[in-house]
Amino acid sequence: MIRFYHNPRCSKSREALHLLEQSGEELEVIDYLKTPPDAEELERILSLLAIEPRDLMRRKEEEYAALHLDDVTLERRHLIAAMVQHPRLIERPIAVTDSAAVIGRPPENVLLLRQNK
Repeated sequence: MIRFYHNPRCSKSREALHLLEQSGEELEVIDYLKTPPDAEELERILSLLAIEPRDLMRRKEEEYAALHLDDVTLERRHLIAAMVQHPRLIERPIAVTDSAAVIGRPPENVLLLRQNK
């Protein structure tokens, strides 16, 4: 099963969802703005992606500047907490299985999960 963190207003997210639906994969679609991942799930996603929290953040969002998230002294837990509190900061879409995760930019990236089964 693929857990798909989706923003229905985002064209890239809609494209990636369409690709997954066409692939026949079993999907759990989560509107992450309404139901954001908790800190534990974000840690798991970051680990699967092998990236740091800022690499999963949309740096052009208002919240990024308003919360001074570019401050290099902020700890990992602070950045993750900011994403939990302000899910607009989370890059989208994200597709996750038990053993792998990808950011769907470009949307075709989500098809890489089928290779990691």
